[in-house]
Amino acid sequence: MTIREKSRAIKGDILHFLSDPNSGTSDQSYQYFENGLLLIEDGLVTDVGNEQILKKKLTDKFEIIDHSGKLILPGFIDTHIHYAQTDIIASHGKQLLEWLETYTFPQEGQFKDPHYAEEVSEFFLNELLRNGTTTAQVFCTVHPHSADIFFKKSHGKNLRMIAGKVMMDQNAPGYLRDTPQESYDDSLQLINQWHQKDRLLYAITPRFAVTSTEVQLEKAGSLMKEAPNLYMHTHLSENVNEIKLVSELFPWSKNYLDVYDHFGLVTSRSTFAHSIHLSETEYLRMAETGAAISFCPTSNLFIGSGLFDLKKVSGQNIAVGIGTDVGGGTSFSMFQTLAEAYKVLQLNGQNLSPLHAFYLATLGGATSLNLDSVIGNFDTGKEADFNVINYNATPLMERRLHYAETLDEKLFALMILGDDRSIDATYIMGEQTYHCDA
Repeated sequence: MTIREKSRAIKGDILHFLSDPNSGTSDQSYQYFENGLLLIEDGLVTDVGNEQILKKKLTDKFEIIDHSGKLILPGFIDTHIHYAQTDIIASHGKQLLEWLETYTFPQEGQFKDPHYAEEVSEFFLNELLRNGTTTAQVFCTVHPHSADIFFKKSHGKNLRMIAGKVMMDQNAPGYLRDTPQESYDDSLQLINQWHQKDRLLYAITPRFAVTSTEVQLEKAGSLMKEAPNLYMHTHLSENVNEIKLVSELFPWSKNYLDVYDHFGLVTSRSTFAHSIHLSETEYLRMAETGAAISFCPTSNLFIGSGLFDLKKVSGQNIAVGIGTDVGGGTSFSMFQTLAEAYKVLQLNGQNLSPLHAFYLATLGGATSLNLDSVIGNFDTGKEADFNVINYNATPLMERRLHYAETLDEKLFALMILGDDRSIDATYIMGEQTYHCDA
């Protein structure tokens, strides 16, 4: 029997979502089992429920792993993050376009060195796991080996990741530009090598409309048509000056989204990070096509981009996931990101319930990425990626949680006070890959 063939029974308090708590009856949107049991075979969920009921199914083949008193939650899903910007997180004092010129472009230039790319990708993936993030949609750099190395590292850790080589042929330093044909050829080679290899998926990745010519965007659209089930991952309407520049570069376009739409890049497998300053026409088009948005609160606050309108987006039935957007974002922690999401919405006259927040970070993220058939909750047959969360990771959390009486209270305190210290363990396909004491 290999390690992956082991059957495991995970004990603890278990929470997972069946649907969006904001649609319909919230108490039917999730299951919470205090003293629950999660059964796993061959890396997949076979059952979840109350321990007293499910323990009848246990046989000698099950290894019992006891996390009693801790919360077991599906792995977090980060729908927008830049692995190449890990080393510029917490850089001071710029808004979007200046941020790119001052920090992002020089930093990404270092990825010309494959050894540097390898070292950063290893650190990045370990940092995700340390923060309980088990799936991410990731920007690499313009260098093809940056994506190749990232996929190799992810494959070695058996992770479900979406990534792509950046396409960028204008309005960037010469050392970071490719040509339309190079971007097509390099992307196609990476697609053939990595897309749908085990748990890996490829995203066509034009940085944003500002840095791609019409010819390159046409090549990106061609790739979307030629390979099955590809993703498309880019930025949209993050900053008002960015929007103005897009209108100058593409004067024929109706709006920012229309630039991508013109080249066949707005589909049900497209994710648009930020999407803060959208017009009514853009909202309607996103809803019509099934495109998704990544809400990146720490980045939007840190770079001063604006306040996301979750109520408007949800009212249009547009799928939303949460993105940390490291390095414009300020933390790998989904707890800290959700805490900032709560504050963004407070400033926008809206409210984020703890149940909806954790839905967005798990099943909501999976749904936005069309991965809810394989990850996001503990339905039978799903891949067993999950976190073990310590409510008492710090003295303050222990004290505050002592006074929390309901699940909502516990989740909200965890969301506001939690960070990487709250992740006791992370499991990938039923295998423990991180433990806080390791």
